[in-house]
Amino acid sequence: MFFKALEYAPSMHPMLNIAVRAARRAGSIINRASLSGASLNVRAKRANDFVTQVDQAAEEAIIEIVRKAYPDHGFLAEESGATSKDAEYRWIIDPLDGTTNFIHGFPQYCVSIGVQHRGALAHAVVYDPAKNELFTASKGRGAFVNDRRMRVSKCLKLQDALVGTGFPFKEVSRLDLYTRQLARFMRTSAGVRRAGAAALDLAYVACGRLDAFWELGLSPWDMAAGALLVQEAGGLVGDLHGDQGFMESGEVAAATPKIFTSLLENLAIRG
Repeated sequence: MFFKALEYAPSMHPMLNIAVRAARRAGSIINRASLSGASLNVRAKRANDFVTQVDQAAEEAIIEIVRKAYPDHGFLAEESGATSKDAEYRWIIDPLDGTTNFIHGFPQYCVSIGVQHRGALAHAVVYDPAKNELFTASKGRGAFVNDRRMRVSKCLKLQDALVGTGFPFKEVSRLDLYTRQLARFMRTSAGVRRAGAAALDLAYVACGRLDAFWELGLSPWDMAAGALLVQEAGGLVGDLHGDQGFMESGEVAAATPKIFTSLLENLAIRG
């Protein structure tokens, strides 16, 4: 374990319970597909961005469970888009974050479900079906992994930090900016890792396996659940300026409190 696991989770909010049930159902679909050896029907949505029948089946299972419990809630899902945009509650769903990893049998992918209440993040689940790790959080109630309390690391200096990132594969026009940011962190941090599933990377910041993370060109479903996990684990999350517009901008930075400012300073590359 790379995090302290001393405190057990209190009873879950009913909405979080539904999110967990939905995430586990999606995870079982993913695991069955992974173990069956059946061929995948892979389709490119755009360059370097893929979808399989497993993504679609997992998303349908999540929405079915949520709709049965909360028929008036809205959705923003990666494969099926947005519904009921004016709903008080909105479920932000990535049924399989890390699809490219999954296609290649690289076991770093997850189910991500975030719940917004009147635009503010309220509940979060990130489920790693390959490792059977369940990360959960509710606003104001802390963050947990497999029912044990988790907190961000106590890293004090960027030079000692293990930093996660993701390549901006959907926005290759920003590759020059990104490569300069990457070069800077390769010089100023203890190491940089790119695993290929942003929601899981954020969960790893929350539990202390990573000390910081940044990525460009993300969608809300990549960030929603992971961002709340980090915040409830005592970390800070913002856009590249440290502001709260990361869900809209698609640019996210997350870190332990002591190194968040250093993270932002090193991301501020101009010209």
